[in-house]
Amino acid sequence: MLAALVYLSVLVKAYFDGKFNSVASFQAYMEGYGVFAPLFLTSFQAAQVIIPVLPGFLGCAVGSVMFGPAIGFWCNYIGIGSGSIIAFFLARRYGMPLLEDMFPMERYKKWSVWASRSRSYTAFLFLAMLLPLFPDDYFCYLTGLTKMTARKFIWIIILGKPWCILAYSLGFSLIK
Repeated sequence: MLAALVYLSVLVKAYFDGKFNSVASFQAYMEGYGVFAPLFLTSFQAAQVIIPVLPGFLGCAVGSVMFGPAIGFWCNYIGIGSGSIIAFFLARRYGMPLLEDMFPMERYKKWSVWASRSRSYTAFLFLAMLLPLFPDDYFCYLTGLTKMTARKFIWIIILGKPWCILAYSLGFSLIK
């Protein structure tokens, strides 16, 4: 939570200082952070999965515009992948009370029954990771409460998540 407040305060200050008036001014602002700029993006992307407030495509857009499609992709992929795995393990550790605090219970009831009974949940989860604008954060937490092994979940993230992020990275890198 403290990290989210730090990120937010840095971004709000930069906004009011006029650093977001154009892509060029934003790039110049981020270049001032040197090597820490990509680290900032990577950790922000992990945090936005763990604390699901902002959609991940916003960070993907920023990463691609700021660092180009290659570096933007890697920062986003590492951040979102790490955050997804952390969310899975948080759900494993803290269980249902954590999900109750973060998500509407109607959604949980609907999906948890299906996930626990379905033989196709693994395939569904893999396909979900491929799709843009899918509520992946929620499914990372939900999957932490299923019987799926951590190893299988991590492989789904490693193999399924990059394609959506790559599409975002290439698409958003065209914005200048």
